[in-house]
Amino acid sequence: MTHHTALTVALEQLKIAAEKLDLDDGIHEILKKPKRSLIVSVTIKMDDHRMGVFDGIRVQHWDVKGPFKGGIRYHPDVTIDDITALAMWMTWKCAVANIPYGGAKGGVCCNPKELSQGELERLTRRYVSLIFEYLGPHRDIPAPDVYTNEQTMAWMMDTYSQLKGYSVPESVTGKPVEIGGSEGRVCATSLGVAFCTKEAAKILKLNMKNATVAVQGYGHVGYNAASIMHSLGCKVIAVSDSAGGIYCPDGIIPSEVYAHKKKTGSVINYKSCTNITNEELLQTKCDILIPAALQNQITKENAAEIKAKIVAEGANGPTTPEADRTLYEKEVFLIPDILANSGGVTVSYFEWVQNLTREHWTLKEVNRKLENKITKAFSDVYKLSKKEESDMRTAALMLGVGRVSHAIRTRGLWP
Repeated sequence: MTHHTALTVALEQLKIAAEKLDLDDGIHEILKKPKRSLIVSVTIKMDDHRMGVFDGIRVQHWDVKGPFKGGIRYHPDVTIDDITALAMWMTWKCAVANIPYGGAKGGVCCNPKELSQGELERLTRRYVSLIFEYLGPHRDIPAPDVYTNEQTMAWMMDTYSQLKGYSVPESVTGKPVEIGGSEGRVCATSLGVAFCTKEAAKILKLNMKNATVAVQGYGHVGYNAASIMHSLGCKVIAVSDSAGGIYCPDGIIPSEVYAHKKKTGSVINYKSCTNITNEELLQTKCDILIPAALQNQITKENAAEIKAKIVAEGANGPTTPEADRTLYEKEVFLIPDILANSGGVTVSYFEWVQNLTREHWTLKEVNRKLENKITKAFSDVYKLSKKEESDMRTAALMLGVGRVSHAIRTRGLWP
C-alpha cells in the first residue's frame, strides 16, 4: 500500500494537472516548491514557570495572484510536509474561487487540548512576533484552521498591531465581529459546502428534501454543515468526531447532538442512536457524504464501499488519488476540497476588503456575495470537467493551476 502524506498527494495532483494542461516544465518546477518556508522555535513560559518550546511553521507557496493567505493550525501532528501541501492547495483554492490571493499555511506543533488559555495566548503572540516581518495585509494574511478560532485571530491581530504601533484589523481574518470580523465568517466554509451540494443535486436531479446526509467530523465545519443541510430539509442520519460516531436512521437535530458533544466531549452514546466507527460512517448508505475531519479518510481500501451519490469535501485532502479513481468509476459525484470548502477563504477575502475600506456589510450581503462566488466557481469547474471529460477534482486543479501558471507567465520573473 502506498503511504500517502498530504504532500505526495498534492504533488501527484499537480502532476496530473500539469500533464492535462501541457504545462511548461519550468512552470511545473516552480509550482512544486513553495516560495518561502519559515521554521521558528516558539518558546514560552508555561503556567508552572517551565520553558515550553514548540515548533512553528509558516509556508508561503506562491503569491503571483496577490498576498499569501491561509490558516494556522495548532495540532500535535503538524509537519512541514503537511503544511506545504496545505499551502499549495490554498494557492489552487484561491485561484478556483477567483480571489486575488496566493496560498499559505501555518501551524504550531502542540496539543492545544493540554494548554491553558494563557499558554495559548503566549504561544500565539510569540509565534506572530517570530514571523512578523513576513506578515501583513499586503504580504501574508493568516486565518483560523484546525484548533484555532476567532480568539486566536484576535491575539494575532493585536500582536501585529502592537508591533506596528497602530491598529491593523486587515492583517488577519476570522476575527470576532467586534474587532473587524465579518458577518457570516463562522458558517462560511459550511455554507460553501451546502451551496456546492445544492448545485450537484440539481445536476443529479436529487431532491434535497429528505435527502440523507452523513457527516464525518463535528467541529466548526462538520457541525455547521449538518445544521445547514438539516435546515434545507435533508435528513442527517450519521455524524462522527475523533472518538467515534452515531447512526440514527430517523435523523437527528444537529444542535441537540452538538449540545450532547459539548456536555460529554463526543457525539457518541447519543440517545436512541447506534454507536458506529468513523470507518462505518464513511460507508453509511446515504445520498450525501460530507467528510469534514482530517486528510486521507477515503482510501483505496474503502472507496469501493462508499454508497453516497455526492461526496462534498469539507476537509482538506480527505480523499487519496486512488480513491478518486474508484469513486469516478462508480459515478459518485465528488465535489473536491479546493471547490467545496472555498467558502471560508472567500468570506475571509470579504472580511479583508471590508477592513481595508473600513466598511461593515450585513449578513445578507455577505451570504449573497458568497453564493454568487461559489456558484460561479462550481459552474466553471463543472463546465471544464464536461469539456475535458474528467472528474471534478482534475477539472478544479486544471482551473486553479492554469490560472496561477498563466499569471506567472504573464508577470515573468524578476530580476
